[in-house]
Formats: sequence, C-alpha cells, structure tokens
Amino acid sequence: MINKRSFARPASAGTPARNDSRSDSGRHRAPSRFGGGASKFNNSRPSFHRSRGGRPTQKRSRGERIDFSRFIKKAIQVAEVPYVSKHTFADFPFNPQLHKNIAKAGYTSPRPIQDQSIPTVMEGRDVFGMANTGTGKTAAFLLPLIEKIAKTKGMNKRETVLIMAPTRELAIQIESDFKNLAFGFGMFSVACVGGLPINKQIREIKMGVSFVIGTPGRLRDLIDQKVLDLSTCHSVVLDEADRMLDMGFRDDMVYIIGKTASERQTLFFSATLSPEIRKLTEQYLKNPAFISVISGETAKNIEQDVIRTRTKEEKLDKLHEVLKKDGSDKVLIFREMKHSVDTLAKELAHDG
Repeated sequence: MINKRSFARPASAGTPARNDSRSDSGRHRAPSRFGGGASKFNNSRPSFHRSRGGRPTQKRSRGERIDFSRFIKKAIQVAEVPYVSKHTFADFPFNPQLHKNIAKAGYTSPRPIQDQSIPTVMEGRDVFGMANTGTGKTAAFLLPLIEKIAKTKGMNKRETVLIMAPTRELAIQIESDFKNLAFGFGMFSVACVGGLPINKQIREIKMGVSFVIGTPGRLRDLIDQKVLDLSTCHSVVLDEADRMLDMGFRDDMVYIIGKTASERQTLFFSATLSPEIRKLTEQYLKNPAFISVISGETAKNIEQDVIRTRTKEEKLDKLHEVLKKDGSDKVLIFREMKHSVDTLAKELAHDG
C-alpha cells in the first residue's frame, strides 16, 4: 500500500523550547491516534517591513526560503520479497508459560528481527540490532530476557534487567508489553519516566523489581538519589539508541551504563549506525552479533507531496479533505507538541 506523505512543516510555527536533558520526552514529535502517512503543513503569512525609502516591502519568512520541491516525490512500486522465518516461536526453548503468553499476545510467526535476535540473545551474546520502529524489536529482546530472568529466579539469584528508551511513551509501551509477556512469572517492573510521580516509582523500586524500564533523565535522578541500585544489573538494553543520542542523552547513557555490573549482556537497537553509535558499540559491546533488518526499500514506496495553506482554518480543511480520500484508512499525523495532537484529534472528531 502506498502511504501519502503530505504537507510541509509550518513556516510560522515556533520550535518548542529545548528541554533539559532530564526532560524525557519533550523533544520528540507526538503522533496522534489517527494511525499511517506523515502529514506536515505550511501555514505562513507574508509579513512586511519598511525599506529605506519608506515604502513597505514584503519580508521573506523563513518558510519562504525552503525549497518545497525537495519534499515532493512520486512513489515507485517496488515488489517486496516476503521474509521467510527460519524459526517458529515453538522452536525457541521458552518456558511453557512464556509460550502461552506469546500465543495470547497474538504472535504467530517471528518477525525478521525476532527470528534473528532471539536465538543470539539466548546464547548470552551482545547484540547490535538495526531495525526501525514497528518491526517487532521489543519482543525480540523482551522474550529472551524474560526467559533468562525466569531461570535465575529459579536459582535464587537476584538479577535486574535495565531497558533505556528515549521517550516516556516508548518506555511505557515497553512496560505494557512486558506485563503481557511476563504474566504468571511473578516478575515485577517499574517505568522510570518523567512526567509521572517519582514517589510512586521509588516505592515500586523499593518493593523489588526485575525489570527497570525508563528514560535516561529520570533513571539518572533515581540513581543520584541513591534509590536505584544497578549493581545487580547484568542485562542492559538501549532501545532506539540513536534517538537518545539525538536528544542529548549521551552523558546520561554513559553514566547509567557505568553503574551496571561489569559482567553484563548488552543489547543496542538503533535505526542508524552513525559514528557516535559506532563509538558506543565499540566501547560497551563485547564481540557483538550484528543484525540488520533494514531493507532500505521502504522510501521508494512512499509518495510525498506538499500542500501550502495560509490560515489554520484552511489547513484543517485541507487535512480533512486528504483524510476523506480513498486509501487514507490509516494515517499517521505528526505535530510538535502533545497538546497540539490532542487539540487536532478533537477538531477532527468534531468535523467527522
């Protein structure tokens, strides 16, 4: 199916102020709940200033200098070769309870990142996995780590898994997936994220948890307060490591990893392999398995276009027209701030 990426970013929209590195999710775009292609708008009005001769001349806004033709692209139909899994979930030597949870979660056959990562993680090796969001990588690390902790609990060993994510929303989603997949094991988790009461997180940590899932800023706060002890953490996951670096969390990431056990299994997942990511992998991964499931063909199937508008009302009308077109059953809309997403959702619901 072709996703239509429409509209250019508002030239007049202000860029949200940069948050402190302890602010966990303020620098990413919040998606609305209206699911599939990304939509951006340009909503600029011309402004004027006086020339030396006193005559008003039009002042070019920042948006006017953007070459919007760069964002317009026709889709190219590329036939996707279906991935054939080498394993079924039944092939993995999981606890029977974990197999039940997998079936209950609706997992049928392993997705590429799961098919290739799970056996490697279960061997105890470090892994660097290149995979985009939505490829099933959460289960790729949760399933083998739940199995690992289930075995250590049977040996009366106290071990903790640390999972770092760039945003509050992703961390909460990972914890939700964990609760479904770890059902019946007597394992507990805590989501250590900003924007939620820290006292509740402190209480859960003191009661004892097997999985600590959080964002770098809040995790570091809890470590500095002597609440979170990661000395028994022998398993570390950095999910979307490239985004954490982009958001300025490098120092926090290094600090937090340094608080974990020296003998540990470390898993990095990233959509890119930048020089900075490569440097981190060389520093923290020991003889890692490199797994990539990024095909590079997705962009060719995406059609991009730009629709220019001058007012907020016109922009909303144009968006409504796009959403009513055939092929717009699933649409993913990005806006700068969470409250903007909430407002847009209400406006679209009102318009039907």
